[in-house]
Amino acid sequence: MNQMLIRARKSVFLATGISLLAMTSALAGEVTVWSWDPNFNGATMKEAAARYSASHPDMTINLVDFAKADLEQKLQAQLASGTTEGLPDIVLIEDYGAQKYLLSFPGAFEPLNGKIDYSGFAPYKVELATVDGNTYSMPFDSGVTGLFYRTDILAEAGYSAADLQDIDWDQFIEIAKVVKEKTGHPMLGVDLNDAGALRILLQSMGGWYFTADGQPAIAGDAKFKAALSTYAKLLQTKEIYKPVSGWTEYTGGFVSGEVASVFTGVWMTATIKAANMSGQWGVAPLPKMPGVEGATHASNLGGSSWYVLSSSAEKDEAVDFLAEVWGKDVDFYQKILVDQGALGSLLAAREGEAYKANDAYFGGQAVWQSFSDWLAAVPAVNYGIFTNEVDAAVAAQLPALAEGGSIDDAIAAIDAQVRAQIK
Repeated sequence: MNQMLIRARKSVFLATGISLLAMTSALAGEVTVWSWDPNFNGATMKEAAARYSASHPDMTINLVDFAKADLEQKLQAQLASGTTEGLPDIVLIEDYGAQKYLLSFPGAFEPLNGKIDYSGFAPYKVELATVDGNTYSMPFDSGVTGLFYRTDILAEAGYSAADLQDIDWDQFIEIAKVVKEKTGHPMLGVDLNDAGALRILLQSMGGWYFTADGQPAIAGDAKFKAALSTYAKLLQTKEIYKPVSGWTEYTGGFVSGEVASVFTGVWMTATIKAANMSGQWGVAPLPKMPGVEGATHASNLGGSSWYVLSSSAEKDEAVDFLAEVWGKDVDFYQKILVDQGALGSLLAAREGEAYKANDAYFGGQAVWQSFSDWLAAVPAVNYGIFTNEVDAAVAAQLPALAEGGSIDDAIAAIDAQVRAQIK
């Protein structure tokens, strides 16, 4: 690969509030970072850059903000073409896409083994960015899941926080029936075009769409069948959920106060807090899969990590920046938790005061501490390179399953569609 232009070192500069979508090459003297969502990912990276520059006044860090789809398109196009000029030094990649990038573009990303102490991070975050013994990511935010619920609605139905501890999905469905009967509120909003719920159920018991060697784990896989069967049971209990379509309707159900709960990633906290229902929400562990040995209350939905491009002329500086701030600055993780609601993957940060603080919005619960405890227990799985393709195949079968369709027929159809797409 062609090397990026060697760049002279300058005084500190941090780009703030500037969109640089038209940028085609890195400016001199900068470690350039590509990310999306300036209010979340971008804001945390700006804080990290400010901390690093305070002790490295000769270092320049420039943040380039993209729309997520634009970043992915540009990165893939350049890697596929072999054109390295204009690539960043550091790029943010969603966890579900990590394996696709690492396997499709071998040599494009810098292994960070020996430069990052991975023993200090949530194991599942490390595993998903590991290929052939090398780990390539600087782990960032987690999508560790929990059950957000309306305490006032459940109290009206006769339930307390204790009733949601250590339950399985069968018990959850029975609770949801009572909530609907006694309060009129559906327990969930469900989008039949979204397979995210199935992913949550799968990973909670250490299952996924693929085996460790990347083969489809669908037909003949006990965990996949268990997850799909449990989700089908929920879908067929139609009184407990409100059908929704798209993100706005999905979030609108619980933000409006109509829907009594949502099981999703920790990043939904900010949206729930925007509902102006302080003291009326609580957080419980994710229900576990019934009758499955080794099933846990911990799972994940989403999350992303930072990667260093091997073509970077300043990759040593880029790695040092990531290792020094993202790799060990516990106070940094406290600040981005408070300011952006970013739950990082550094396990040592869990001991900080921000994680232990009680949150009045959630009835005085130490919400961040709960999520960080669950984070450490999320099973590590191989996300593979075709998560999106399997999602589409699963979603195609959900309407039929909701109407009582055959589990075995759905599995056969999903398996056939996936194998046809990935061969």
